[in-house]
Amino acid sequence: MAMKQVTIYTDGACSGNPGPGGWGAVLIYRGIEKELSGGEANTTNNRMEMTAVISALQALKEPCAVELYSDSKYVIDALQKGWAWGWRKKGWIKSDKKPALNPDLWETLLNLTVKHEMSYHWVKGHANNKYNERCDALAVAEREKFVK
Repeated sequence: MAMKQVTIYTDGACSGNPGPGGWGAVLIYRGIEKELSGGEANTTNNRMEMTAVISALQALKEPCAVELYSDSKYVIDALQKGWAWGWRKKGWIKSDKKPALNPDLWETLLNLTVKHEMSYHWVKGHANNKYNERCDALAVAEREKFVK
């Protein structure tokens, strides 16, 4: 039986870095859209970008063929180019000998990606992509809940 084809768009937002942040995700399966979002009082933009992808993948109930779209080069490049796997292999140390940031989230994310057939796509942020714009709106709305 063929895997279900799921398209996922994600985005993160942060006021200050670190600061209050939010994330949003839209999952699309057979034309049906599901929105997810959340936020934290004190976080970073990259952590919110990663949390969006993690939450979206955790929402899948079985292995799927996933087309992941994000405007985060950090997330897309680290997964697509295999950097994050290299960091993990070296004990979360990057090629420049500096510690890789967010190893807790990378560990979770890498463990989730192996369950699915993943394809990665970087999209330009704020370029009138309907789903990227929606994810941004969800992320910003969540972030605003923490802005004093």
